[in-house]
Amino acid sequence: MSRSFKLLVFDWDGTLMDSEARIIACVKGAAVDLDLGVPNNESIRNIIGLGLTEAVTALFPGADDVLVSRVIDRYRHYFLDVDKTPSELFPGAMEILEQLQKQNYMMAVATGKGRQGLDKVLDETGLGWLFLTTRCADETLSKPDPQMLLQIMDELSVNGNETLMIGDTVYDMQMARNAGAYGLAVSYGVHEADRLMQHTPLGCLDDIWELTGWLASNRL
Repeated sequence: MSRSFKLLVFDWDGTLMDSEARIIACVKGAAVDLDLGVPNNESIRNIIGLGLTEAVTALFPGADDVLVSRVIDRYRHYFLDVDKTPSELFPGAMEILEQLQKQNYMMAVATGKGRQGLDKVLDETGLGWLFLTTRCADETLSKPDPQMLLQIMDELSVNGNETLMIGDTVYDMQMARNAGAYGLAVSYGVHEADRLMQHTPLGCLDDIWELTGWLASNRL
């Protein structure tokens, strides 16, 4: 059965922006500063998409609230002020978003990033004007809890049947299901296609250029 979507909600890291290397570098910098065991790349990749508190807790089991706060502070220090690891939009991301805006889709962002981090990259990329609203994990609950997606749908007066969550992690797909919305996975981010498909998205794209065609084929 084909569907027609009014609202497209995008994850940020790993979906619109290739920020994996920068996130890994910042997490490792924080761990070194605090004399913690430095997590390996795969462990860090697995927490991309979660809110910072949830990510730190997963990476450093047993960390108390004070240590979690210290790790987050050091991570933000690197991400916002120090680390210069290149973090670029995926090829085609800007062009696809502009095409979708011209097609009158409502668009939003639901991300595990904090507000400071999202505002920084929206300013750097110049994409902020394309999104009607955004939600960050430090303003609501972390994925896969549905709260941030439910808030976006409520603000824009759109129901779950009209909402498509587009993301590269199982947390995005779980959040969509938990919110009564639909999920569309992308395989070029941090979680592999086989893992994403276990969470029953409507499909899995290998390149963001495929999005407009996919939407056209799923339109009533």
